[in-house]
Amino acid sequence: MTDTKRPVLQPGPEHPIHISDQEIDVVVSARGELLAIEARAIELKEHVYAPVLYVDRRAIEPRLLERSEHTSWCPYKGEANYFHLTLESGERLENVVWTYETPFEAVAPIQNRLGFYPDRVEVTPR
Repeated sequence: MTDTKRPVLQPGPEHPIHISDQEIDVVVSARGELLAIEARAIELKEHVYAPVLYVDRRAIEPRLLERSEHTSWCPYKGEANYFHLTLESGERLENVVWTYETPFEAVAPIQNRLGFYPDRVEVTPR
């Protein structure tokens, strides 16, 4: 349920959001460890922000993800939920993965996809 106290805005000329129509193949890695070799992603370009590649959630082993209590709000996309990522080495990267589990209709294609902080996880087109 959407919190009525939070702003809900629509993308438009003053705050454009574009989501690619086609998926691309990407490799996902962190700290030199491969997390996904054949992942599919879509690109979201939002206003003045750097583009984000949203990776199909099924590409990442669920055992590597631990749901966090942290959330954030985007008035254009909705509530983001976060995950900690535990690498095979045992290193834990906290709140490095986010997802919009019930995104607003304007950005519905990012549902069931994962975004990663680019300074901690690399998502590289193949």
